[in-house]
Amino acid sequence: MPEAAEDDADEEMPLSLRLSIADTLTLGNATCGFMAVYFTTTGILIPHLSGDESGMARNSAATAVILMLCAAVFDLFDGLVARKLRSSPMGAELDNLSDLISFGLAPAYFVLVYGMVARDAHERVAAVGAIVVLLAVVLRLARFSCVTLRDGVFQGMPSPFGALTVVSIVLLELPFVATLLAIIGTAWLMVSRVEYPKPRGPLAVAMLAWIVSAMGLLAAWAFDAPGGQLLLQTGCALQLVLGAVIPLFATARRVNNFRDNRREARATQVP
Repeated sequence: MPEAAEDDADEEMPLSLRLSIADTLTLGNATCGFMAVYFTTTGILIPHLSGDESGMARNSAATAVILMLCAAVFDLFDGLVARKLRSSPMGAELDNLSDLISFGLAPAYFVLVYGMVARDAHERVAAVGAIVVLLAVVLRLARFSCVTLRDGVFQGMPSPFGALTVVSIVLLELPFVATLLAIIGTAWLMVSRVEYPKPRGPLAVAMLAWIVSAMGLLAAWAFDAPGGQLLLQTGCALQLVLGAVIPLFATARRVNNFRDNRREARATQVP
């Protein structure tokens, strides 16, 4: 019996249970999403419920959003590392579960807390908006696992981009109805069939630069730097513009491709 136990201990860990470097980055993604929920609760919701302060706590809100941005960085690099090195058999499942936490639960919870602490918000209606965001990410991730698309594109707004767009809408502090409609519109884009390019090469570098810039804007706003509020609103507005413009370009490209294909088909039919 002792010899059998030693033999079992010497057996190598099954390949399916080994974590790769890409998997470690994916777990960092999930950790950032959970900590975003933590800071939203302890720094915004609990002080509001206890009456210590009204409205959204600036530092905690900025920290929560910065953590979502960090999760997006982890999500960007785990795919790059997986393509360059290797990923474990658990990689795809870990990625979906981590994205659900960081880009589904965290932004949906952020919307829910906004509905509880903002002066002109309606808590129950905001809860519906939060559920819509969460379900949109769930459906998008499930579809991503089942549908095979041509290389280089996503179908629907990627969940990291959607999550950052949702929190940007909240941070803009628009009227409640406008905020809710914009959030629902973003959720619809996530489950739509609009094609978005995958962040590779120069696009990945541009996305990383945009994330780092957004972190700087949030830090300036959190520490009440001169012009910090204006800089943050500018950054949030730019995020919304990008979310609206990319689908327009994608739709225009599909229409042009459809027209070109029809012209080629007609040209081949002409005797």
